[in-house]
Amino acid sequence: MSTTGPETPTPEAPVDPEEGFGLSTDVVYAVEDALAVEDPALVRALVSDLHEADLADLIESLARDARQSVVEILGAELEADVLPYLDAGVREEIIDQLGPQRLARLLSRLDSDDAVQVFEDLDEEFQHRILSALPRAYRQILEESLSYPEESAGRLMQREVVVVPSAWTLGETIDYMRAADDLPDDFYDLYIVDPRHHPIGFIPLSRALRTRRPVRLTEIMETDMKVVPLAMDQEEVAYLFRQYGLVSAPVVDEAGRLVGVITVDDVVDIISEEAEEDIMKLAGVQETDLYSALLDTTKSRFPWLVVNLLTAILASAVIGVFEVTIGEIVALAVLMPIVASMGGNAGTQTLTIAVRAIAVKDLTEANAARFVGKELLVGVFNGLLFAVLTGLVTWLWFGSPEIGAIIAAAMVVNMVVAGLAGTLVPLGLERMGVDPAVASSVFVTTVTDVVGFFAFLGLAAIFLI
Repeated sequence: MSTTGPETPTPEAPVDPEEGFGLSTDVVYAVEDALAVEDPALVRALVSDLHEADLADLIESLARDARQSVVEILGAELEADVLPYLDAGVREEIIDQLGPQRLARLLSRLDSDDAVQVFEDLDEEFQHRILSALPRAYRQILEESLSYPEESAGRLMQREVVVVPSAWTLGETIDYMRAADDLPDDFYDLYIVDPRHHPIGFIPLSRALRTRRPVRLTEIMETDMKVVPLAMDQEEVAYLFRQYGLVSAPVVDEAGRLVGVITVDDVVDIISEEAEEDIMKLAGVQETDLYSALLDTTKSRFPWLVVNLLTAILASAVIGVFEVTIGEIVALAVLMPIVASMGGNAGTQTLTIAVRAIAVKDLTEANAARFVGKELLVGVFNGLLFAVLTGLVTWLWFGSPEIGAIIAAAMVVNMVVAGLAGTLVPLGLERMGVDPAVASSVFVTTVTDVVGFFAFLGLAAIFLI
């Protein structure tokens, strides 16, 4: 005997922690195979359940022609939320394929902050073509957002924000939220404003859910609120969220009126972008290099390599000064890269710590002297340890205690200089208003190479020749 009734939904299988999250390579291969046999239905089936972020990863993983095929197959099924997740270079390709009218429709479905992120990377002519296809209200939002400086809170903020007057009760606020159709899809706090639209407090949703309807908002609101000016740099915004553990923060204009909100999901993106940017700058490459054309990548790397060539010539010039010394004792030519290499690595270690500390405001003028002193002592101790090690190895290798003593002394000198350069160079650049992540590595490696060669060969010239 069987009974009929509503079916119980089958729960989704839990994610295997060993498999991790993100896009599976099996899906990428399956999509490539489906494209190869020209089976659009299979492609749609393979990507239908993918999260927007994973679909973006899939598009990025494919070759250029395959990307275009996937976008064409998806057609109107392509979700607007995929666009913000795409790498800027790949997104530009997809946007060219979509065209102004279709892109305008997709942008109008996005939250304002995501729409600005996509829109701001377009060239001016394309922007005008898209703006003409957008509803007037949405067009005004994009135009106003673009009037703010790049990488500022004004560009980062979301215009959709829950704002309620201070005279309301919680019950009135709940009724308003149920009836309103222009609220953000996701929000964490309710912002309370005075009659001049100045934010005076906020109520976390968790507190609102636990409070009875007749209670006035001013009775339960938090007044200790971190307010973000429109012109605040996004790095400062990220620091604010990290320092105070914020989930969201109101953005105000010059008159103090509430104009938007920044949420933690956007700040996570900023923290990741800034970290990637600093890493790329240290190496002289761009984050778009992975997807850029061959010639574009070559052009972007060429200037940095020229700078490195000039610094290498400077180091070689120092070696040339001691040409006679090297000719007299061939072992010096074998050993001198050791001193420079050890100094370079020690300097890079200190530099990495310093640049990171400056970026997150852990290293300031208040504690700079203490940090420099510590790294100086680290250089002394490491220098002494490696002096003993390299001195003994050199003595056993070449049977010359004199050469062993000289390389030991040069090692101490260069390790100390590496510690100083790794701290003073980024601090000095920061003081001059130059991004330490951009230029520090060139100066530090040049200093350690020049000092390393000069110390080792100079001491050899004095005591052995």
